[in-house]
Amino acid sequence: MPRLLIIALALLTSLGTPALALESAPAVSARATVSLVTDTDAVTSGTPFRIGLRFRLAPGWHTYWRNPGDAGLAPELDLALPKGMVAGPLAWPAPQRVTEGPLMTYAYTGEVLLPLTITPALGTLAAGTPTLGTPTLGTPTLGTPTLGSPASGALAPGTPAPGAPAPRDGATTIAADARWLVCNNICVPEQAHFTLVLPAGRAAPSPQALLFAAADRRIPRPSPWAAQIAPDGTLWLRGTELNTATVTDAWFIPSTAGTIEDAAPQRLSTDSGGLTGGLTLALKPGPAFKPGAGLDGVLAVLDRSGQETDVTLSATPGTPPPELAMPLAQVLGFAFLGGLILNLMPCVFPVLAMKALGLAAGAAQGRMRGHAVSYTAGVLLAFAALGGALLAARAAGTAAGWGFQFASPVFVAAMAWLLFAVGLNLSGVFEIGSRLAGAGQHLAARGGHSGSFFTGLLAVLVATPCTAPFMGVAIAAALAAPPAETILVFLAMGLGLAAPYALFAAVPALGRLAPPPGRWMDRLRQGLAFPMYGASAWLVWVISQEAGPAGVLGTVAGLVLLGFAAWMVGVAQQEAGRTRRLAQSVAAAALLLALAVLSGIDGTPSAASPAEADAEAYSATRLAALRAEGRPVFVNMTAAWCVTCLVNERVAIASAPVRDAFAARHVAYLKGDWTRQDGAITAFLREHGRDGVPLYVYFPPGAQSPEVLPQILTEQTVLRAIGAG
Repeated sequence: MPRLLIIALALLTSLGTPALALESAPAVSARATVSLVTDTDAVTSGTPFRIGLRFRLAPGWHTYWRNPGDAGLAPELDLALPKGMVAGPLAWPAPQRVTEGPLMTYAYTGEVLLPLTITPALGTLAAGTPTLGTPTLGTPTLGTPTLGSPASGALAPGTPAPGAPAPRDGATTIAADARWLVCNNICVPEQAHFTLVLPAGRAAPSPQALLFAAADRRIPRPSPWAAQIAPDGTLWLRGTELNTATVTDAWFIPSTAGTIEDAAPQRLSTDSGGLTGGLTLALKPGPAFKPGAGLDGVLAVLDRSGQETDVTLSATPGTPPPELAMPLAQVLGFAFLGGLILNLMPCVFPVLAMKALGLAAGAAQGRMRGHAVSYTAGVLLAFAALGGALLAARAAGTAAGWGFQFASPVFVAAMAWLLFAVGLNLSGVFEIGSRLAGAGQHLAARGGHSGSFFTGLLAVLVATPCTAPFMGVAIAAALAAPPAETILVFLAMGLGLAAPYALFAAVPALGRLAPPPGRWMDRLRQGLAFPMYGASAWLVWVISQEAGPAGVLGTVAGLVLLGFAAWMVGVAQQEAGRTRRLAQSVAAAALLLALAVLSGIDGTPSAASPAEADAEAYSATRLAALRAEGRPVFVNMTAAWCVTCLVNERVAIASAPVRDAFAARHVAYLKGDWTRQDGAITAFLREHGRDGVPLYVYFPPGAQSPEVLPQILTEQTVLRAIGAG
């Protein structure tokens, strides 16, 4: 009986064992068992089949992905194939992120298969010894390791695999040299030589085909989502299949080492409630990151059920919509704070002073709550209208942002006239209804509340040349969000602007702080006319920047006509009969003539203002050239009508310490004039997540990402940014 068993085993060996031929003899160490497997039991001419490098790693040990991350080396596989066969690239299953001290690596644990496809040429099926020298497959690795002696249990390259079936006529022999690194607390390089012998015949799945099916489930599928990567490393995704309402975590693994800081946190942000199907990951650019270039890699998305979805991603250069940078609640909070701080801006002061008079008079008559509510309603309506106008302009393809209406000389001239007319009214030249702010016995009249309402409208109109902290982010987010959210953000900004007066509506006891009525109210009312005249004079200066001397001449001619018309209205209010009708007619004629002058105010923008001898005009080409030279660059985006910009320039940028620091550090100073909303400057604003000025950006020498400075500048802010503070 033993003799018969020996004979039977010998016969089986001489015939070859197909099952053994479908997986090479393994290379075994205490750390890993590695072999070469195939998904077919035979090779058919012209029919592709797959082989794969199979890892079975001991607990606690791992090997690496194509980009190993901060440390490690990717596996290498050199194939020797018979003539007429072509091998495709390695397919890499999604890796795990493995933290190794302060480093982040991308690796595999447990069991993993790295498959690739081999295609035999139609009509040819080579047999016997393979053709050597086939190049390494898959993604080029980051340098070839010096492996030294084979690891314990590994096979030296070039030696046959023990137990591999001998080639037979018509059989296909595939030889492979593999090198890999396994790590735990230490890293050990290993290598081996593998041989597969596959018979010719009708192909059918091998017993190892299930391993390939499992590997296919781990290989990332192509992304169905649009992706963009911003110059600051923000990765943005949007698509109808991206249900951000269920996303709990996401992380990105780049294909190329060094493009991001692998160990840096990747802050995930989704849109408000998943309504627009978008999310962002805040990636930290690495030394190999190139602003303006795309970024490839694998994105892993984890949902509430704990299921992970892996996709291959090719992000194109772009700027993510700012609304995805934070939740809607945070955007609304920023909008409210921005509106609240707007009360302190110089643009709004004249109107707020006028409103303070109205509230004081209202308190004296016990009508403060109603006037505060009327004022708030006017503010909210104006902000809603402004948001709607911006949305309409965007839908029409116009690059509109905060303060967009001040880019029109006609609008600026009209605002100058309106504030001048308000000043004339406060000075007593003429009256509107029951007096604009309302006083004495007229406060109970309906006109007083109308005055408060229109004061709110006016406050918003004159506020737009100013930008308060937090407003830039909120406005940019609003304009990129769905229309309903846009209006909601603008209303939150309006509530912030009206908050001090809404507080009077909510707490009537505050009215007791107001002094009793008296002659001081008339004197205060007359005195408040001068901030109106001052604001009007400033707007005339804005016209000089937008439309030149001809625009100034038209504007001041209109002011004279408007003043004459206001005087005629005042005369008509004091006369009766024929004299009154004549005065009204003359006033109407003067107003019509002023409107005719208004329609002719236009022109071309003048140079950026204020003129600065050491400032160069901004252009994308000049910025790129300066950065290529390795010079630090400070970019100031401003506009003649932006009061915040002008204050910042005089208080911070134009100060002697800042200019001396610029000179000492060879900081190039580029200034962009957005007075008439230049398209190149608009693109720069959008690139940095803004929809209005001011914008201050510092580009350190050699740095990948610039620093965006606050909208309210101080000397120390600028000095710290350039490293001189």
